[in-house]
Amino acid sequence: MDYSATRDRVETYFDSTATKVWERLTSDAPVSGVRATVRAGRDRMRNLMLAQLPDDLTGCRVLDAGCGTGAAAVEMAARGAEVVAVDISPALIEIARKRQPDGLKGSIEWRSGDMLDPALGRFDHVIAMDSMIYYAPADVARLLGDTAKRVSGKIVFTMPPRTPLLMAMFRVGKLFPRADRSPQMVPQNAGDISKAMRKASVSGELSTIERVKSGFYISTALVFEGGAG
Repeated sequence: MDYSATRDRVETYFDSTATKVWERLTSDAPVSGVRATVRAGRDRMRNLMLAQLPDDLTGCRVLDAGCGTGAAAVEMAARGAEVVAVDISPALIEIARKRQPDGLKGSIEWRSGDMLDPALGRFDHVIAMDSMIYYAPADVARLLGDTAKRVSGKIVFTMPPRTPLLMAMFRVGKLFPRADRSPQMVPQNAGDISKAMRKASVSGELSTIERVKSGFYISTALVFEGGAG
């Protein structure tokens, strides 16, 4: 699938099939053992990604691309950032808006729509936690290149690594699609993305931060710095 078709499938999944699941997973409510490992992994990944940004974000405009229910956006606003938090799912945005605490040092502008829409403007930093994991290397390279033109600092994002387990899940998912299955992740690594970047003439520095593995949650954090034009 191309970017637009995959994005539309992600919207359908999170806005219908998985809304209640994600609302519970991202809350303090009790969850099953498997989901508890996913929650723990996501918490660790979010902290790891936020650690790549300055502790004091006062005056910074930051994009939370694929913000989900808003945990990272709230943390960045607490550090003083002017956050634009975007998710393709209006249902998740509504949950995030209701969860926003009072008294944040910065601000949050909640939006539903394309997380990397150029109309969102320019930013100091971007984070995209587990929101680009459904796209092929060529799409990721293009998105990084296009977005970097509007970003003066870092683009911190995640990708599912090419492990035997995730590759097996990827192949099985292709063989046995289901209407209620989550959109397929595309396992890849920094080398895959770098190769796609060279092919698309996208310049910039891509580096791997760390892989987080917690039960069924496996994801790698990366940083791209291209420099706004």
